[in-house]
Amino acid sequence: MLRRQTIEQTMERLPQGVRRLAVQLRTPIGVDLLWSVLTDYDRLSSFVPNLSSSTLEARQGNRVELAQVGSQQLLGLRFSAAVQLELVEHRPEGLLQFRMLKGDFRRFEGSWRLQALPDGTSLLYDLTVQGCLGMPVALIEQRLRSDLSANLLAVEREAQRRIQFDN
Repeated sequence: MLRRQTIEQTMERLPQGVRRLAVQLRTPIGVDLLWSVLTDYDRLSSFVPNLSSSTLEARQGNRVELAQVGSQQLLGLRFSAAVQLELVEHRPEGLLQFRMLKGDFRRFEGSWRLQALPDGTSLLYDLTVQGCLGMPVALIEQRLRSDLSANLLAVEREAQRRIQFDN
């Protein structure tokens, strides 16, 4: 079993209820495999926790439109949020940028960045989010923090599963 080295997380509180979160995972898994996991859009919900569905709606060159629904338990209630995302794949740079075209947030944008290291890869997820009325980000920010770490670990686990499957 591959062992992760470190997970680091930061959060900034910006005006008007905006939060910027960044989570970084250092893993011995290579960039190419992690990229293939991140861009397996129709299968993301099979391994990313709290992602109920993920559907590739359109692709034109390095631009992708994706529909996703997230769902989770919070304070004993089930919450779900839908987003229509535009993603831009910059494969040579290891950068996958996304922004919400429409959805249940006022703002939802960020990126995945993969950087090769001598002993593996740095996987960085950066998210800027602003909740809608009735969903104050302050209420869910602790949950966001734990979910983002869980998402990176899920990507690593799926990559690890694919290594074992291929061998």
